Parts: sequence; structure tokens; C-alpha cells
Amino acid sequence: MLVLHTVIAIVAVVLLIIKFKIDPVISLVIGSLYLGLAGGVGFPGTVEAITKGFGSIMTSVGLLIGFGVLIGALLHTTGAFTKMVRALLKLFGPTRIPYGLTLALATIFPSIYVDVQVVLAAPVARQAAKHMGPNGLGRMAGALGIGIFAGYVFVVPGLSAISICGLMGIPLGKYLMFGIVIGPLTAFLTVLVFGLMLRAGWWNPAKDEEESEALLESEARAAELEASGQAERTQSLWLSMLPIMVPLLLIAFGAFAELFSFTNQFIDFIGNANVALFIGLLLAYFLSRATVGEEGAAEAFSDGLHTSGEILLVTGIGGSLGAVIKATGLAKLLGDMFDADSGAPVILIILLAWFVAAVLHLAIGSVSVAAITGAGIIAPLLGSIDVNPVVLGLAIASGALFALHVNSNFFWMFKSLLGLSTQGSLKSMTTVTTIGSLISLPMVIALGLAM
Repeated sequence: MLVLHTVIAIVAVVLLIIKFKIDPVISLVIGSLYLGLAGGVGFPGTVEAITKGFGSIMTSVGLLIGFGVLIGALLHTTGAFTKMVRALLKLFGPTRIPYGLTLALATIFPSIYVDVQVVLAAPVARQAAKHMGPNGLGRMAGALGIGIFAGYVFVVPGLSAISICGLMGIPLGKYLMFGIVIGPLTAFLTVLVFGLMLRAGWWNPAKDEEESEALLESEARAAELEASGQAERTQSLWLSMLPIMVPLLLIAFGAFAELFSFTNQFIDFIGNANVALFIGLLLAYFLSRATVGEEGAAEAFSDGLHTSGEILLVTGIGGSLGAVIKATGLAKLLGDMFDADSGAPVILIILLAWFVAAVLHLAIGSVSVAAITGAGIIAPLLGSIDVNPVVLGLAIASGALFALHVNSNFFWMFKSLLGLSTQGSLKSMTTVTTIGSLISLPMVIALGLAM
């Protein structure tokens, strides 16, 4: 019954939003209340899970969202993203930009937290989409989504990849040796398949794109600035991109310092994502003032506050639903099921590991939580399972990638930052993560049979 109630809650949220046009905040709260009460969490426990889930998400990503959105709003005034799109167009051409973006995200940036990646990459994707025809935003959204999460789960030092290795005792180097192949290949093939779907009519810009007022105002101001030539005269591409590149380099440096055990308090401080993004915000603010003056920078800052407020509320409520689902004890139920079949053949064991992580992700709404919980469930069983731990770790990663949807706080960030409707987010983010999970699974099975 617990699985049934979880399915009902998730389906109900989707139907309320898409079919009945109920605001996502209201729909997510309704789904959380239903599942908590129907799943046996109780009245006090349900309320506690909702409030703690909201607070936990805000503790983790609240400042990241705020700082990142403000950086994006300020950089619009400098023409930074217009210049970046021109550089990408020159390097890859309009038809290959999605492949360039997804491979960069899957190989170069996995050390960067996924929420930071989408905040910083979304404006680039939106600008590039304008050069790619009516399906452009869909293509770029899909490339961004799968690139971020393929790197996150398969490529060290992605958080999920490192967590799986730590919980299951897998050497990071060994995991990376296979993950650095499976991750980017999964991203590339997913973009290829998704592009074929778009050509077949999968995307409908009129229904799948839904720009917020704040995004429109910000981009209109950037267009006016570009038309005036002011940004082009005052800032080079490399200078304009410093507010993005400096935080990325600081966070990456902190991650590698921890990975190779040469960290200290100062490195931890500057490598902290919140501190790094604040440094980027300072750079963006002063570059904006130098480009459009104090008044223009203040207006851009105000636009960023407006946008971040919308994103923060929906993101927090998405975290509440995930917290309620976790409170129902679904993870223990899946662990018992796996233990009962621990003597199964190699392919079935890999499929079960994938299935555990996939269901956890569907239910909890967090790739990292699904990966960590799945690894925690399976790690105690490794001694009785005749499958290489690295293969099971990769199977968990593949399953944790499956079908990111409405109970994920990332889903709502993705929707708002890219200017998509809920339907458009399901047709891009949910679709590409589903495709990526299914594409990577046969690779993991083949590796399991070979080892």
C-alpha cells in the first residue's frame, strides 16, 4: 500500500499541475499532505516533514539559488551571455552546440554542485536556443539536463559518484575509469535520441515554453543594451565571464583539494559553493555598474531578486514532498525486497540494483539521495552478491538518473530558469533523464558480464 500511495501522490501532483492548471506550490503541498496521512506518518509527523523538508532544502541551496540568479541577472547587463553564445556558435556551429554543452557539463564540471551548474548554464542555453529554430530551447534544455546529471552520477568527483564509492568501498580511480566513458557517452547518445524525438514533433513551443515576467524583463534589458553596443564596447568576453569562471574554479579547486587530501580551513572556505558564488556576485555587480551604471545595475539586481523569490518557494515545497516520502519508510521496504533476491544471477542483480535506485529517485525526488540511499541499502549485501562492486555502483548511478520529475527541487529550478512550462520540463528534463538511464543500463550490464 505504501508504494501505491506514493504513486497516487506523484500522479496527483502531475495531474493537478498539468490537467487542472493548479499552481505547483499548492499541488505539491496537497500531494505531501495526502502521502503523509495515507502513508502512516500521522498529522504531526506530516507537518514536521513538510516544514523540515522545506528548511533542509533552503539550508542546502537557498543562498546558491539567490546568488546564482543575481549573477545571471547582472551579467545580462554586460552582454556576457550574448558573447558566449557567439563563441559557441563559432566553435561548434548551430547544429552542434547541444553536443558541445552536454559533453562539457558531463566531463569538465561534475565537481560543481548541480544547482550551481543549472543556475550558471541556463542563461547560456537560453541565448543559444534563439539561433536554433523553434525547437532550440527544447534541444538546449535536454542537453543541459542530461549533461549535468550524467556527470553527477558517473564521473568522479560528482557528488553522487563519490558517495556511491564511499558507501560501497569502491576505489575512486576504478569507478572513474569506467564512469568517464559511460557518463559522457550516455549524455551524447541521449542528446542524439532526444534530437530525433524533437524532429518527430515532440516539442510544442506554444505549450512547452512559459517565460516568467522577470526573465522577459531581464532579457529585454540585455537586448536593449546589445542594440546600443554599450556592452560590446566596454567588456571583453573573458572579462564578462569572470563572475562565472571564478566561482567554478574555486569550487572545483576545493573539491579536488578534499579528494586528494591537501585541504585546509582556507581552501574549504573559498571552495565552499556559497562563498564562491558570493565572490562571483561581487564581480558581476561591479562589472554591471561599470557597464550600465549604478541605476542599471540596481534594476538588474531587483529583477534577480524577483526571479529568485519565485524559484525559492517552489524549490522548497518540492523538497517538502521528498521529505514526506522519506518519512514513510519506503527505503526499508525496497531494501527488504533486494535482500530476498540476493542470490539471483548477475543480470538480475544489476537490474535490481538499478530498480532500487530508480524507484527511490521516483519517490524521493533527489538524484543524490536516491544514489546514497541505494548504495546504503546494497552495500551490506555485497559479501553475498557475486557481482563486482563497481558494476553495482554504476547500476545504482544509472537507476538514480531515472526520470527526474515534479517532486525534485531541481525540476522547478530547471523550469523557472529556462523559461519552460511544467509540461515542457517533463518533456525535456524528465524525458532525457529517462532516456539516459535506459541507455546507460545496457552498458553497465555488458560491463558486469565482462568482469
